[in-house]
Amino acid sequence: MSHYFKTPADQTGRHHVRATIWGRELDLVSAPGVFSAHRLDTGTQVLFRAATPPTVDSRRLLDLGCGFGPIAIALATCCPWAQVDAVDVNELALQLTDENAELHGVADRVRTALPESLPADIEYDEIWSNPPIRIGKLALHELLLDWLPRLRPGGVAWLVVGKNLGADSLQSWLDEQGWPATRVASAKGFRVLRVARSTPGVDNVTE
Repeated sequence: MSHYFKTPADQTGRHHVRATIWGRELDLVSAPGVFSAHRLDTGTQVLFRAATPPTVDSRRLLDLGCGFGPIAIALATCCPWAQVDAVDVNELALQLTDENAELHGVADRVRTALPESLPADIEYDEIWSNPPIRIGKLALHELLLDWLPRLRPGGVAWLVVGKNLGADSLQSWLDEQGWPATRVASAKGFRVLRVARSTPGVDNVTE
């Protein structure tokens, strides 16, 4: 079954994935059945290199499509003032993210959830995502139009997308939908997009 869809929790094949993120060494538990189960995927590596950790003004963060939790755990460990929601349709991914939050002492600030279990009116200062491109263009557009409006005024989303998987067309589509997207990095076949929500009375302006 695809890692983009619900997978029963499974204790077999569990292993550790080690990664250096924003100068911190993370030792994360993973297992078959989640995205990039055996290593920190290249796209997420590019995202971490292109974007700096949120500042103290960003207190509620979202990891959209958390997998086994590298983005959520990195955000929580680097931003001790922040609360992090980690969302995925894969129940094994949520289980692993919970375990990794415990291992890194941030379980009190990382909340895992299926998408439908979070209130629709919740707001975030920042959204971080290596979005599930292979669910298809229409499904991806629906996903982004569901979550981007949950950014607070002045909030930003950081997205990493493969160039050969439609990063440039996605950037154009976001602009057309009223979500101006700025390409902040391009490396190893991936684009990092910064999507900003305007403050009331101020238009979004691309950099």
